[in-house]
Amino acid sequence: MNIAEFCRQLPKAELHAHLNGSISEKTMMKLIESYAAKHPGSDDRVEHWMTTMKKGESRTFKECFQMFAMIHQLVNNSADVSMVTKEVINDFRDDNVLYLELRTTPRDVPATGMTRKNHIESVIDAIQDCVQSGLDIIVRLILSIDRRVTVEVAMEIVQLAYEFKASSGGIVLGIDLSGDPKVDSTHLLPALKEAKDRGLCVCVHAAEVPNMKDDEALLQLPPHRVGHGTFLHADVGGSDELMTLMKQHNIPLELCLTSNVMCQSVKSYENHQFKFWHESGHPLTISTDDKGVFVTSLSEEYKIAAETFDLNKEQLWDISYNTIDYIVLDDQMKQNLRTRWNELKKNLEFT
Repeated sequence: MNIAEFCRQLPKAELHAHLNGSISEKTMMKLIESYAAKHPGSDDRVEHWMTTMKKGESRTFKECFQMFAMIHQLVNNSADVSMVTKEVINDFRDDNVLYLELRTTPRDVPATGMTRKNHIESVIDAIQDCVQSGLDIIVRLILSIDRRVTVEVAMEIVQLAYEFKASSGGIVLGIDLSGDPKVDSTHLLPALKEAKDRGLCVCVHAAEVPNMKDDEALLQLPPHRVGHGTFLHADVGGSDELMTLMKQHNIPLELCLTSNVMCQSVKSYENHQFKFWHESGHPLTISTDDKGVFVTSLSEEYKIAAETFDLNKEQLWDISYNTIDYIVLDDQMKQNLRTRWNELKKNLEFT
């Protein structure tokens, strides 16, 4: 069994996947065709979108980020939110992902009547529909708070996460801090602390750019997990204080190789921070971030890590299996996942 097939058959858990960024080309084409039918006279815009989509892996850095704006325009009502959620979940399951955490920023869209609450309900309903259809995957939801919002909006999202955690039967786990990494998030610390105090999972995108003044305060919370962490080490624009906090609190890192290369926060896969953190034995996961925009999959990310850093199959298994430790679920649910992983391990070829 070659390394690509091993990575595909490996049972996997995805802990850092943004819903909109995970929409596949096939689903995007559906959305574009639907938009064209509803908006006569939008031929130029539709043609531009189609051209961008068809470029696939050859998309430029600029075109990748144009896709986020495109998705923002296309997914603006409850029906489309529900549709893309189901398709994204099925895509991950096809990649042998057995546990998935999706992240989404609740949106108010007055033009279509969708409120933040409606948005969340649509995602939860889609997740429940997948479960009821018998799809063999566990899906949980994290609500994202954009760094640019006011603390009042952030508090509203925390409150929604708290309410939906109870009413959804635990589908909603908590919150995530994301958005433009160059925007200082210090004003949102009260909301993040409130989320922790109320027993919510708190994940943060941190150290995505060097020398951010809010990184130390974010790590002092401490969060349950950190996304990216590209510039934590003093040698690359972080600090000894950040490294101490990461190690002191043993905060797991969600590492997204292709995303960081495509976003040009690292020069190449070989320069990725994965090597440092893996060799130091620090808790980490391999994740996709935005698999649709960056044309990747979790299996592909494992394969890239294996080929770039000369990882053997046992090391890949360990990364996947240990990811279960970093999921914010009760001990019994995590033990159930470990049992499932070990059952599937018998079918893998390690030689």
